Amino acid sequence: MDLNRAKNRSPEDLASIWDDYHLGRGHIGLTMKAELYRLLEQRGSDCRYFVIPLWRGSGYTTMFGQVQLPYMLFTGLEDYKARGTQASPYFTASFYTEFAESKDLVLIRGDIVFTSKLTGEEAKWLLETTQSFYLNDVRYKLVECFNKEPWDFEFKDVLRALDMPIL
Repeated sequence: MDLNRAKNRSPEDLASIWDDYHLGRGHIGLTMKAELYRLLEQRGSDCRYFVIPLWRGSGYTTMFGQVQLPYMLFTGLEDYKARGTQASPYFTASFYTEFAESKDLVLIRGDIVFTSKLTGEEAKWLLETTQSFYLNDVRYKLVECFNKEPWDFEFKDVLRALDMPIL
Protein backbone atom coordinates (compact mmCIF):
# COMPACT_ATOMS: atom_id res chain seq x y z
CA MET A 1 0.00 0.00 0.00
CA ASP A 2 1.27 3.46 -0.87
CA LEU A 3 1.47 5.05 2.58
CA ASN A 4 1.66 8.61 1.24
CA ARG A 5 -1.57 8.25 -0.75
CA ALA A 6 -3.23 6.38 2.10
CA LYS A 7 -2.54 9.00 4.78
CA ASN A 8 -5.29 11.26 3.40
CA ARG A 9 -7.92 8.51 3.41
CA SER A 10 -10.41 7.85 6.18
CA PRO A 11 -10.04 4.66 8.25
CA GLU A 12 -13.25 3.36 6.65
CA ASP A 13 -11.85 3.93 3.14
CA LEU A 14 -8.59 2.20 4.03
CA ALA A 15 -10.42 -0.80 5.51
CA SER A 16 -12.58 -1.06 2.38
CA ILE A 17 -9.59 -0.76 0.03
CA TRP A 18 -7.67 -3.36 2.06
CA ASP A 19 -10.56 -5.82 2.05
CA ASP A 20 -11.27 -5.30 -1.67
CA TYR A 21 -7.63 -5.74 -2.61
CA HIS A 22 -7.44 -9.19 -1.02
CA LEU A 23 -10.69 -10.57 -2.46
CA GLY A 24 -10.03 -13.38 -4.93
CA ARG A 25 -6.25 -13.24 -4.55
CA GLY A 26 -5.83 -16.22 -2.25
CA HIS A 27 -5.21 -13.96 0.74
CA ILE A 28 -7.38 -12.73 3.56
CA GLY A 29 -7.68 -9.03 4.35
CA LEU A 30 -9.08 -7.93 7.71
CA THR A 31 -8.76 -4.90 9.96
CA MET A 32 -9.02 -4.19 13.65
CA LYS A 33 -8.96 -1.19 15.96
CA ALA A 34 -5.55 -0.26 17.38
CA GLU A 35 -6.83 -0.56 20.95
CA LEU A 36 -7.80 -4.20 20.34
CA TYR A 37 -4.43 -4.86 18.72
CA ARG A 38 -2.64 -3.51 21.80
CA LEU A 39 -4.70 -5.87 23.99
CA LEU A 40 -3.92 -8.77 21.63
CA GLU A 41 -0.25 -7.80 21.74
CA GLN A 42 -0.19 -7.72 25.55
CA ARG A 43 -2.08 -10.98 25.97
CA GLY A 44 -0.19 -12.68 23.13
CA SER A 45 3.17 -11.90 24.73
CA ASP A 46 1.89 -13.37 28.00
CA CYS A 47 0.20 -16.43 26.46
CA ARG A 48 1.70 -17.40 23.11
CA TYR A 49 -0.16 -20.63 22.34
CA PHE A 50 -3.68 -21.92 21.99
CA VAL A 51 -5.69 -24.71 20.40
CA ILE A 52 -8.79 -24.17 18.27
CA PRO A 53 -11.14 -26.86 16.95
CA LEU A 54 -11.91 -26.40 13.27
CA TRP A 55 -15.25 -28.02 12.42
CA ARG A 56 -15.22 -30.24 9.34
CA GLY A 57 -18.23 -32.30 8.39
CA SER A 58 -19.06 -34.51 11.35
CA GLY A 59 -16.02 -33.73 13.48
CA TYR A 60 -13.21 -31.29 13.97
CA THR A 61 -9.51 -30.93 13.36
CA THR A 62 -7.58 -29.31 16.18
CA MET A 63 -5.40 -26.42 15.11
CA PHE A 64 -2.44 -25.11 17.09
CA GLY A 65 -1.94 -21.35 17.09
CA GLN A 66 1.09 -19.33 18.05
CA VAL A 67 0.82 -15.59 18.67
CA GLN A 68 4.10 -13.83 18.06
CA LEU A 69 2.96 -10.39 16.98
CA PRO A 70 3.14 -8.93 14.44
CA TYR A 71 2.50 -12.53 13.31
CA MET A 72 0.16 -15.39 14.10
CA LEU A 73 0.97 -18.88 12.89
CA PHE A 74 -1.38 -21.85 12.66
CA THR A 75 -0.63 -25.51 12.05
CA GLY A 76 -2.38 -28.78 12.76
CA LEU A 77 -1.96 -29.93 16.35
CA GLU A 78 -0.88 -33.39 15.16
CA ASP A 79 1.83 -31.83 12.96
CA TYR A 80 2.98 -29.71 15.89
CA LYS A 81 3.10 -32.74 18.19
CA ALA A 82 5.14 -34.68 15.61
CA ARG A 83 7.53 -31.90 14.53
CA GLY A 84 7.43 -29.26 17.28
CA THR A 85 8.84 -25.93 16.17
CA GLN A 86 9.82 -27.51 12.84
CA ALA A 87 6.14 -28.01 11.90
CA SER A 88 5.22 -26.02 8.81
CA PRO A 89 2.47 -23.45 9.28
CA TYR A 90 -0.74 -24.04 7.34
CA PHE A 91 -1.70 -20.39 7.67
CA THR A 92 0.03 -17.17 8.72
CA ALA A 93 -1.38 -13.77 9.57
CA SER A 94 0.62 -10.53 9.53
CA PHE A 95 -0.48 -7.40 11.37
CA TYR A 96 0.49 -3.99 9.98
CA THR A 97 0.45 -1.15 12.49
CA GLU A 98 1.44 1.80 10.26
CA PHE A 99 -2.00 3.39 10.77
CA ALA A 100 -2.48 2.42 14.43
CA GLU A 101 -1.71 5.87 15.82
CA SER A 102 -2.98 8.12 13.04
CA LYS A 103 -6.15 6.23 12.06
CA ASP A 104 -6.79 3.78 14.94
CA LEU A 105 -6.51 1.00 12.36
CA VAL A 106 -4.42 -2.17 12.10
CA LEU A 107 -4.40 -4.01 8.78
CA ILE A 108 -4.24 -7.81 8.80
CA ARG A 109 -3.18 -10.02 5.91
CA GLY A 110 -3.69 -13.76 6.06
CA ASP A 111 -1.75 -16.14 3.81
CA ILE A 112 -2.71 -19.77 3.41
CA VAL A 113 0.51 -21.74 3.06
CA PHE A 114 -1.10 -25.13 2.40
CA THR A 115 -4.33 -24.77 0.47
CA SER A 116 -4.65 -28.56 0.65
CA LYS A 117 -4.94 -28.31 4.45
CA LEU A 118 -7.10 -25.18 4.86
CA THR A 119 -9.64 -23.23 2.79
CA GLY A 120 -9.87 -19.45 2.75
CA GLU A 121 -13.12 -19.57 4.70
CA GLU A 122 -11.60 -21.87 7.33
CA ALA A 123 -8.51 -19.67 7.65
CA LYS A 124 -10.59 -16.52 8.13
CA TRP A 125 -12.76 -18.27 10.74
CA LEU A 126 -9.64 -19.57 12.50
CA LEU A 127 -8.09 -16.11 12.70
CA GLU A 128 -11.28 -14.41 13.88
CA THR A 129 -12.00 -17.15 16.41
CA THR A 130 -8.48 -17.08 17.81
CA GLN A 131 -8.73 -13.31 18.19
CA SER A 132 -12.02 -13.76 20.02
CA PHE A 133 -10.30 -15.98 22.59
CA TYR A 134 -7.57 -13.41 23.16
CA LEU A 135 -9.82 -10.34 23.17
CA ASN A 136 -12.84 -11.59 25.14
CA ASP A 137 -12.15 -11.58 28.89
CA VAL A 138 -14.18 -14.74 29.58
CA ARG A 139 -12.66 -16.72 26.70
CA TYR A 140 -9.17 -15.46 27.52
CA LYS A 141 -9.31 -17.36 30.81
CA LEU A 142 -9.13 -20.55 28.71
CA VAL A 143 -6.04 -19.24 26.90
CA GLU A 144 -4.42 -18.41 30.25
CA CYS A 145 -5.22 -21.84 31.61
CA PHE A 146 -3.76 -23.54 28.49
CA ASN A 147 -0.50 -21.57 28.85
CA LYS A 148 -0.09 -21.24 32.61
CA GLU A 149 -1.96 -24.20 34.14
CA PRO A 150 -2.03 -26.84 31.40
CA TRP A 151 -2.80 -29.59 33.92
CA ASP A 152 -6.17 -27.89 34.55
CA PHE A 153 -6.96 -27.17 30.89
CA GLU A 154 -10.04 -28.91 29.48
CA PHE A 155 -10.43 -28.87 25.69
CA LYS A 156 -14.15 -29.50 26.10
CA ASP A 157 -14.40 -25.99 27.62
CA VAL A 158 -13.17 -24.58 24.28
CA LEU A 159 -15.76 -26.71 22.47
CA ARG A 160 -18.47 -25.41 24.81
CA ALA A 161 -17.36 -21.78 24.26
CA LEU A 162 -17.78 -22.35 20.52
CA ASP A 163 -21.07 -24.27 20.87
CA MET A 164 -19.49 -27.33 19.29
CA PRO A 165 -20.51 -30.85 20.26
CA ILE A 166 -18.22 -32.75 22.58
CA LEU A 167 -17.30 -35.89 20.66
